[in-house]
Amino acid sequence: MTTIADRYQVAKERYANIGVDTDAALKKLQNIKISMHCWQGDDVKGFLNPDGELTGGIMSTGNYPGAAHTPDQLRADLEKAYSLIPGKHKLNLHAIYLDTDEAVDLNEIEPKHFEKWVAWAKEQGIGLDFNPTFFSHPMMKDGFTLSHPDKEVRDYWIEHGKRSRRVAEYFGKELGETCYTNFWVPDGFKDNPIDRLTPRKRLMESLDAIFAEEIDEAYNVDTVESKLFGLGAEAYTVGSHEFYMGYGLTRNKAILLDAGHFHPTEVISNKLSALSLFSEKNLMLHVSRPVRWDSDHVVIMDDELQDIAKELVRNDLLEKTAIGLDFFDATINRIAAWVIGTRNTQKALLKALLEPTTELKALENNFDFTARLAYTEELKDFPYADVWNYFCEQNGVPVGLDWLKEVQEYEKTILAVR
Repeated sequence: MTTIADRYQVAKERYANIGVDTDAALKKLQNIKISMHCWQGDDVKGFLNPDGELTGGIMSTGNYPGAAHTPDQLRADLEKAYSLIPGKHKLNLHAIYLDTDEAVDLNEIEPKHFEKWVAWAKEQGIGLDFNPTFFSHPMMKDGFTLSHPDKEVRDYWIEHGKRSRRVAEYFGKELGETCYTNFWVPDGFKDNPIDRLTPRKRLMESLDAIFAEEIDEAYNVDTVESKLFGLGAEAYTVGSHEFYMGYGLTRNKAILLDAGHFHPTEVISNKLSALSLFSEKNLMLHVSRPVRWDSDHVVIMDDELQDIAKELVRNDLLEKTAIGLDFFDATINRIAAWVIGTRNTQKALLKALLEPTTELKALENNFDFTARLAYTEELKDFPYADVWNYFCEQNGVPVGLDWLKEVQEYEKTILAVR
């Protein structure tokens, strides 16, 4: 009987014939940590006000049974997902996922409100990333937060931003791993504004106030994220790509690119190499899948996912890029969504790592476009799946669809009785 190891050896030899060391590729993949987002597990409700309305252009559709209703349930679901994904990764938390019995608002959060998350992360051997939550709250007024004309509103959200950075610093110190704290602000107009400049000036000043406190970047790295539009902000988003690219470059902040936050025909893969030339800080990604708009579908093995991975590998940007996920689908099993999206992201990275990059660049530099095309097309038929299956087996996680059986059993015994 042919084993997974046998098939790997055959694949290893075939890749070796084109100058690719599969063992080296798997070693690199083993060290890539993906920041899996907590909000897939409960449809972005969080635990601050779980019965509140989603605002800020966010919509989670579907009513699949088994959503997490408590921090303990969410952590149990995350543990099941991590057990089916090869390697050790990170968890990306939003501020609304605090775990405390204390009545606390967003402008009052402290590290102590996240102590249970840190204790759990230590048990799991994973790092934590963080996000202040500028949505789904009564103080998001008229569709605005940090750029609102009312100083009282701005001050509330500035304080939330400041406290979020201190929580992130706490994560970094306790876990010994840098926390990436991402600032995304959904402010904008539904219809055409007269003044596009003044709200951006207010946003800039508010962010400057938040970042005024110096925090050691060994513990916390600030990132800023743009968006083209959202529900209720179709005509104008204050935090556009140009705004945050300019802000990040002039304030020495990491720039986050979300795959769903651009024009439907625009992709982020082509932006990575350009931005890397000018940004002194690491880049961060939110890997997502838009369908006609920023609809945050589960990541599949589509062309853009593979192109993102290729850009990171071909341009030696893996060490300079923090990879996070951002999708939420309530029409399917939420744990399965995590597993599918994370494993697909790893698969795309593996496919990129299995390219003979040096040789392909040499062909291109010699203007041998015929051989370049022949190689890239032939590579599509190479047995990367046998390398992936071996990687899963070596990490002690299910191979192929075997992970689905575990999710189905978990749904039957755990999720169905919630």
